[in-house]
Amino acid sequence: MNHIKFSQTYDVKKLSNELETILQEEWPLHFNTKDFNGDWRSISLRSTSGKSSDIYAHGNSAYHNTPVLDRMPYVKTILDSWHCEKEAVRLLSLAPGSVIKPHRDPGCSYHEGSFRIHIPIVTNADVYFTIEEEKLQLKAGECWYMNFGATHSIVNAGHTSRVHLVMDGIRNSWTDQLFAAHGYVLPEENATADYDAATKAAMIAELEKMNTPVARELIASLKGEK
Repeated sequence: MNHIKFSQTYDVKKLSNELETILQEEWPLHFNTKDFNGDWRSISLRSTSGKSSDIYAHGNSAYHNTPVLDRMPYVKTILDSWHCEKEAVRLLSLAPGSVIKPHRDPGCSYHEGSFRIHIPIVTNADVYFTIEEEKLQLKAGECWYMNFGATHSIVNAGHTSRVHLVMDGIRNSWTDQLFAAHGYVLPEENATADYDAATKAAMIAELEKMNTPVARELIASLKGEK
């Protein structure tokens, strides 16, 4: 499965208001200059150095909150609602007329143990995300997983910038249940079965928000009712 549109959505007004306070900061140009045409910039909410200008992802050291995250309390509640270890968290801005060329990001697929979440804050009807030749439109406030180990590209053909909140997370038993509830098939040998009480309670709370047949079946399983 190359993408998931999660059932949870987030408050666009709150996200936009917090973004407004950050737009005056310095947003470094993305380091993968060979992978795009136009203007693609980023600012970090979590980085290995704890600096907002450090926009590198998938480092080999611990990640720390930056001063930018301290100014975005609503975004922090979103991150805290994901009960997993977070690595890089960034705001990524793609200017009008800019193109991110087809490429792959090794080691950024759920089955490999890590995953990347996109939450659009500002977008327009002419922003297209293509993954393995499937064209998608991600709307403001939605929450998406993308298999970035697959070939993907983005085009902003509109007249306004596109800004996404992007979180890199580490797979665990809680995320396994969340992904499974949205149709992600976990390999039998990799599926986790035993959870502590706190993890189980967090899983059930998130599944209850979804209120889908699959989610209800997973809740029953977690409660030992089947």
